[in-house]
Amino acid sequence: MKLTYPAIFHHESGSYWVEFPDLIGCNSFGDTAEETLKSAQEALEGYALTLLEEGEKLPEPSDIADIHIDENSFTSFVQVDLSAYLNNSKAVKKTLTIPEWLNNQAIANGINFSKVLQDALIRQLNMF
Repeated sequence: MKLTYPAIFHHESGSYWVEFPDLIGCNSFGDTAEETLKSAQEALEGYALTLLEEGEKLPEPSDIADIHIDENSFTSFVQVDLSAYLNNSKAVKKTLTIPEWLNNQAIANGINFSKVLQDALIRQLNMF
């Protein structure tokens, strides 16, 4: 599962720091723009995983065009992929019932029932 949030990169005194307007307290820094981008990804990843582990919802990302900055700053999207972390959770077996015709169609089309259920539950719970 990929997350993308807008970030504001600030250039001050030869180094950079970054903040996420939608994620209060989520920020990082670095000596170069590239280093700061990497640390921003790590900060976003940690922040998002912490919220999810605490059962909280992630806020909707702002429209990057609505973010106002000064002349020593720039905006950029920061993206992370949480799939590796979310897929390492202990699996729980569930029994469910669906109509036979739906089961047959899904099997014929190579549908992964577990993935479909996981995706539907995440959407239903408004987790992402």
